[in-house]
Amino acid sequence: MIDTYVSVDLETTGLNPKYDKIIEIGAVKVIHGEMTETFESFVNPHRKLDKKVIELTHITDEQLVDAPEIEIVLKQFLEFAGEEILLGHRILFDYSFLKKAAVNCKLPFERRGIDTLKLARKYLPDLESRRLPFLCQYYGIAYTAHRALEDAKASHLLYQRLMTDFCKEEEFKAYPLIYQVKKEAPASKHQKERLCQLIDKHKLIVDYDVDSLTKNEVSRYTDKILAKYGR
Repeated sequence: MIDTYVSVDLETTGLNPKYDKIIEIGAVKVIHGEMTETFESFVNPHRKLDKKVIELTHITDEQLVDAPEIEIVLKQFLEFAGEEILLGHRILFDYSFLKKAAVNCKLPFERRGIDTLKLARKYLPDLESRRLPFLCQYYGIAYTAHRALEDAKASHLLYQRLMTDFCKEEEFKAYPLIYQVKKEAPASKHQKERLCQLIDKHKLIVDYDVDSLTKNEVSRYTDKILAKYGR
């Protein structure tokens, strides 16, 4: 029975690690089934949040503007987590964002994981939902939705309940987390100047910081402006 791990959850600007950014990391270190330490930090995404993200998480742009860079927060999280197994509700989602950030920071990050969503789908197939809030309500677990640390705590408590009710060694093993990603190259000076010229020419108000964009991001935003407004 696995009883030592780090339960982790992220809040992000969207659902696609290729385009979206981490805005909060929350984690709980569990040793022999007991929560021993917590980790929590905002991350500056260098872009404005969509209204839906603000409504869902109650995180605001004002809270993030002075938050540390992902390079700083990621190193702190990796030091906190060590080499422990990662646990989460749809853990590959969180791992994919962390992996992308690690690759961009030139940091190694290979882990095994346990997915409480996968376990719930297997052992609770008759429930109308396997979303974390619903499962917490089903098991009577206190829960504050859509903040990283609270979700990490809830995933840990859910895992304990699932182990109590259904644990079989072969089903509750950790498995390698796999997400393939390449390091993103920084945007060139010429690319950023061209994008800024287009923004100025068409008098656009953008929700991102041009200086923080990667090569692919600058190309994507430039193509969008050209497609909509022309040269």
